[in-house]
Amino acid sequence: MRRISLWMRAHPAVGDSLIAIVLLALDVLIYSLFVAFPVPGVATPPWYVGLPLIVILLGVVPLRRKYPLVMAYWVLVWTVPYVASGFGDVAFSVAVVSCIALYTVVVYSGRKQAAIYTALTLPVSLVHQLVQYPDDWIVNTVTVVLALALCWVLGEFVGARRAYQAEVEARLHLLENERHQATRIAVAEERERIARELHDVVAHAVSVIVVHADGASFAVRKDPDLAERAIGTISDTGRSALSELRRLLAILRDDTTDDSAAHRGDDGGDGQSGVGGEGARTPQPTAADLVELTDRIETAGLTVRLHLDDGIDELPAGVSLGVYRIVQEALTNSLKHAGVGTRAQVTVRWDRGRGRDRGHAGSVLIEVEDDGAGRANPVLTGDSAAGGTAGRTASGSSAESAGPAGSGSAGSAGSAGSGSAGSGSAGSSGSAGSSASGGNGLIGMRERTNVHDGTLTAGPAPGGGWRVRAELTVRLGA
Repeated sequence: MRRISLWMRAHPAVGDSLIAIVLLALDVLIYSLFVAFPVPGVATPPWYVGLPLIVILLGVVPLRRKYPLVMAYWVLVWTVPYVASGFGDVAFSVAVVSCIALYTVVVYSGRKQAAIYTALTLPVSLVHQLVQYPDDWIVNTVTVVLALALCWVLGEFVGARRAYQAEVEARLHLLENERHQATRIAVAEERERIARELHDVVAHAVSVIVVHADGASFAVRKDPDLAERAIGTISDTGRSALSELRRLLAILRDDTTDDSAAHRGDDGGDGQSGVGGEGARTPQPTAADLVELTDRIETAGLTVRLHLDDGIDELPAGVSLGVYRIVQEALTNSLKHAGVGTRAQVTVRWDRGRGRDRGHAGSVLIEVEDDGAGRANPVLTGDSAAGGTAGRTASGSSAESAGPAGSGSAGSAGSAGSGSAGSGSAGSSGSAGSSASGGNGLIGMRERTNVHDGTLTAGPAPGGGWRVRAELTVRLGA
């Protein structure tokens, strides 16, 4: 029965047609009984008079949902000749169809149209009762009024239920749209996060690799051992960057692709697993990994002093990753723009007393400052070690705005000038540095601080060099 009910709801015209067919069959049956068994005082008109009127009345019932007012007034108009024919004495479909018409108007057309229709239908029904049944006029009048009132109340109930269902469906549709919008926003934010991660990983790794490659090319004949160590650092840095890139790429893949790649054991070309392998499962770096980061930076020629507060490894994962990436980007900029021999100071403090009244667990203060005293080209011995901070202070903007003066930035010594290790001009190297770094590093650092309701400042240090300061809010329960 439930399946039949659901099917009828999905096909309302079929249900209305069945109602019309059943009423027609009952009228024909009742008429046949009156013909077969005549009742004294009840006239039986010819079938060719009443039957067409019944068909005309019932023929519009299947259209009642789509055209409620047309159906209702059609019934009202044809009720008059139906009653006048005398067929109403031996059939009852006109009364049922009149009730259906009022119910339909209340449900689909509202109270105003229903009131107008009732005001027209009620007099017709009362006159019919007065003419056909004068002796029982009062009883029949009460019956007609109660029947119409019942149809009205039933229509109000069904109409209210339909309105409620429509409101629920509208709210569900709105919630669905909001969910899709939230999903799109989350996807966009995830893409931005991945873009920041890619920039941080690639910029840092490429800077270290280029510095060591330039150094190795210079020392390959004079100091083969030094060149070998530089090449080893290049290999380690490249593998580390490749592992992080695999992890980031794995985020973009669905679970099915991840599983299939893991089962295949795709080879990445360096003896490690493919995109779905171990590299994809490498945990993200945290503030506790800053010691390893500074050690790796120092092998590229940057002298780094690191100070970390106790308990820094207890930071929430998101904040800890932000601390690592900000320090990584700041040191990478120092390496690119100030050059080899630069001294940098990194300080990370967790001030647990700040922000507790706002539901926070304090804030993390990050400061990275270099003296800008390095050589712009890591493979030269002094020929072009002009001002390591010129590229960052010339425009008065961020550390990503330009390369240093001299023979190109630390990442472009072989190509910034005319192609040799030491022949680039200051002007050409400055443009090369600018084109090589499009300002994404500072933008990425600022976005990371914004994620944690923090602040970021970057600019020349009072005693020379460059300073980056950031403050990240640590939320309770994060």
